[in-house]
Amino acid sequence: MSEQEQFDVIVIGGGPAGYHAAIRAAQLGLKTACIDAWVGKDGKQALGGTCLNVGCIPSKALLDSSKQFYNIAHNLPVHGISVENAKVDLKTFIGRKEKIVKQFTGGVAQLFKANKITSYFGTGKLLKGNQVEITGNDGSKQTIAATNVILASGSVPIELPFAKFDGKHIIDNAGALELDAVPKRLGVIGAGVIGLELGSVWRRLGAEVTVIEALPEFLAAADADIAKVAAREFAKQGLDIKLNAKLGKAEVKKDGVHLVYTDKDGEQKLVVDKLLVAVGRRAYTAGLLADDTGVKLDERGRIVVDEHCHTGVDGVWAVGDAVRGPMLAHKGFEEGMAVAEWIAGKAGHVSYDTIPWVIYTEPEIAWAGKTEKQLKDEGVPYKVGSFPFAAIGRAVAMNEAVGQVKMIAHAETDRILGVHMVGPGVSELIAECVVAMEFKGSSEDLARIVHAHPTLSEAVHEAALSVDKRAIHKGN
Repeated sequence: MSEQEQFDVIVIGGGPAGYHAAIRAAQLGLKTACIDAWVGKDGKQALGGTCLNVGCIPSKALLDSSKQFYNIAHNLPVHGISVENAKVDLKTFIGRKEKIVKQFTGGVAQLFKANKITSYFGTGKLLKGNQVEITGNDGSKQTIAATNVILASGSVPIELPFAKFDGKHIIDNAGALELDAVPKRLGVIGAGVIGLELGSVWRRLGAEVTVIEALPEFLAAADADIAKVAAREFAKQGLDIKLNAKLGKAEVKKDGVHLVYTDKDGEQKLVVDKLLVAVGRRAYTAGLLADDTGVKLDERGRIVVDEHCHTGVDGVWAVGDAVRGPMLAHKGFEEGMAVAEWIAGKAGHVSYDTIPWVIYTEPEIAWAGKTEKQLKDEGVPYKVGSFPFAAIGRAVAMNEAVGQVKMIAHAETDRILGVHMVGPGVSELIAECVVAMEFKGSSEDLARIVHAHPTLSEAVHEAALSVDKRAIHKGN
């Protein structure tokens, strides 16, 4: 391959945003290259970024496996099914996750091959004039060029200065997916998506889990009514969530990690065997940009872009976790594909107002659009309808009748402004609401659509009816 091979599009980063951008660009007939440095356990390139390697996919695999084990003791007896002395073979438990990861990272590689995308194994650095310097994992260097460069470098976990990752006692999300034994005591810093999901995995397997959250409110990003139900259920499961608690010190000693934190009652101490730090993620741009590219970073280290993900430098775009907006894989998917379409002269589009959020705990939590508090603060007139899963036949038959669907519509136009859910299968139920919101639908539109019976989706139907005080299966 020549020293200065020319492409139409070079994508730096093979995570969700990057590989979607590369595949879509190739589909549109653009000569495309993608650079990614993620190394799999076999020492080979593992496309898919954090999401496929140590994020979305492996965490869901462990959540599902741990749920099966939890159900044996806690949910099967009510069905008249008893199992004695159930055990977890952690090697198989983790091994299943590894197989799934390899299947999907390998799947992306096959898609690259099928779409004739040139894949480079290493890190990419943007140079002036849309050239990209590639540093291979063996230290070798080469430079390629393109008409358009898409920066999709992703994000990394935020590290606390007084609780630095050591990979053994103080771990990040990747470390929490690789434990070789169930810790007796697991500390989690941060009651966000990662902390709650991975805390749930190890709690179900028997760990004593304490979650320390600095904010005074639980799940402040979610609707307050939904967060309240979720907090109650997590407490029942044994997740000890301490709010308004700020970690000040974490010291590794022979008997575990010694934590010092402050809450409303003053200084508190806690000893855990493992400490998962999950206080958020930050844009990863280390070594990504030469000094003279003209690409700017904001005060949080994110790449500055406009509404079309363009950096202001001719032919340079940026997508995914490295730019503004929620750090969600599916947000990155859409930005990557939209940029490829804009480059090809087509009409790309990303609707940021209706991006769904999901937390894959038990019960699941999902929402899209505005919360009631946001609308109140903005002075928008609204009306609310809600419906409990306790009155849904399918949920009761499944023995998963916890939670509710809450729908918020404009008080005058009835347009759906937000839908918030906690309960069984809500990661899937939210999609119907996103479609309705995308098409500027009203609560009456959903209320008048026939929903199959018995299904969990009837909770959405009844919540829509409840907006106008006409739910059938509850008092309005």
